Amino acid sequence: MLLREVEYARPASVAEALAILKQHDGARALAGGQTLINVMKARVASPDVLVDLNGLDDLKGIELGSDGTLTIGAMATYTDIAGSAEARARPILGEVCLTIADVQVRNRGTIGGNVCSNDPTNHLPPLLCAVGAEMTIASEDGERTVAAAEFFLGVYLTAVGPGELLTKLTIPAGKHDGFAAVTLGADGTCIANAAASLNGSLRVALGCVDAVPIVVQPASAAEDAVREAVRGAGLMPPSDVHASSEYRIHLAEVLAVRAARQAAERS
Repeated sequence: MLLREVEYARPASVAEALAILKQHDGARALAGGQTLINVMKARVASPDVLVDLNGLDDLKGIELGSDGTLTIGAMATYTDIAGSAEARARPILGEVCLTIADVQVRNRGTIGGNVCSNDPTNHLPPLLCAVGAEMTIASEDGERTVAAAEFFLGVYLTAVGPGELLTKLTIPAGKHDGFAAVTLGADGTCIANAAASLNGSLRVALGCVDAVPIVVQPASAAEDAVREAVRGAGLMPPSDVHASSEYRIHLAEVLAVRAARQAAERS
């Protein structure tokens, strides 16, 4: 299906992008377009103005601080992250980015677009919750920082409000992480996934079992402790053509154990 007529803006700066987003109630930021363009073709979303962020180099940087903190611009692509020497300070990020869809999508899709769409089947929201990422959201009034666990509010809903823009993600130092998923085919979206971080205490984030990632903190990385923590979360995932609710609950336990084991093996 063809797109309906829409205004198009290509700002030269973040400030200009924010001004356009504030000026038009129906404006939407365009990152890689791997989700937004498809839903526009299906007439599920009909923004009045597309604000193309691809010309904003300020949003594409990947920097590693002296303390190991990693800062990733919202417009960094999956390919950028996977190939970045700086991002290898947190290896799990590049590893997971390389499992998303196919080469064409990875070359265009961005970390900011992935998290702002907040499709419950996406790979990155649970991972960012597990590693304790913080999101920087900008508006004409200034910047604010939101923890990943508080950033995701519902299906396709995040803390980024009208007139605002996610500009960067900040990820603390750490290497002891894991990720496990069951997908629809080798390159498909997730039926269920789990991410784990064992940098200090163990934190596990479960994906595809609710509208937002569910974070649990097992007492240890031992299988019994991880399973107990997942069961204590009271999961009630939806059933669909790909998996029943009961199967997703089972997968959540199994994948959480796998992710926690991977994190422990790296510690």
